[in-house]
Amino acid sequence: MASKHSTVQTVNELIAGSVGGAAQVLVGQPLDTIKTRAQIAPKGMFKGPMDILIQTVRKEGFFALYKGMLSPLLGIAGVNSLLFAAYGTSKRIISPYPDLSLKQIAAAGAMAGAANAILASPVEMFKVRMQGQYGAATDKKLGAVAREMWAQYGFRRGVMRGYWATFAREIPAYAGLAAFEFSKRQFVKKYGKDVPVWALLSSGATGGLAYWLSSYPLDVVKSRVQLRETPPVGRPWTYIAAELRAIIAESGFSGLFRGLTPSCLCSIPAAGSTFAAYELTIGE
Repeated sequence: MASKHSTVQTVNELIAGSVGGAAQVLVGQPLDTIKTRAQIAPKGMFKGPMDILIQTVRKEGFFALYKGMLSPLLGIAGVNSLLFAAYGTSKRIISPYPDLSLKQIAAAGAMAGAANAILASPVEMFKVRMQGQYGAATDKKLGAVAREMWAQYGFRRGVMRGYWATFAREIPAYAGLAAFEFSKRQFVKKYGKDVPVWALLSSGATGGLAYWLSSYPLDVVKSRVQLRETPPVGRPWTYIAAELRAIIAESGFSGLFRGLTPSCLCSIPAAGSTFAAYELTIGE
């Protein structure tokens, strides 16, 4: 009976992750494009996030803000389904009891993040390479980008480029689920189990902010590595450290946080809608 209950729970978590993921992409993609371009654009191309917004819309049209959306939209169901299923499984591994401490929640989130990197890395790699095109006649569509990466570099060095940087980012990022859980528990104390939707949105936004604040420099590294014409060389931690040093050499310490403002702004509606959709779908 317990095994059947766990199976039903996992299926619910998969469905909830898919619903939440679709909400995240549709709500957050424009700000994600601004964030990514802040991270990867050649130095001096843009003056800041607002300039990215203005130049993108002026030169490429409004829908350029949704450039690269197809990759996460196609992949987000799998990515978030894996994330939330891994999160639910991790919680059950850590404790057989449903009321986990915040430290246990953070540990479960970190475990889920490590698993999530497997799918998040290629989805984000294709997204970043689409967002790194600025409306030139030579710009490629997603299918052409995918064929090119596979043909020239294969699976590990092409499709999975940036995997270890993604892996390193996801562990502290999803430990931040403890922030979401803490916020939600405060609302539960006030409203009981029937927490209002706005409270779930607020808790999700809190979790989203914790995600970025705990891991942002690694996201900058990931985006830069994924956009490169050639794959990184050396051991994963070596090239990640080398990229961090290169960013600081180019732009100072602040370069590690380039694009953080649109990321945080994006996380409010995107993470809020993701976690609210997840909680409402799973019915917990």
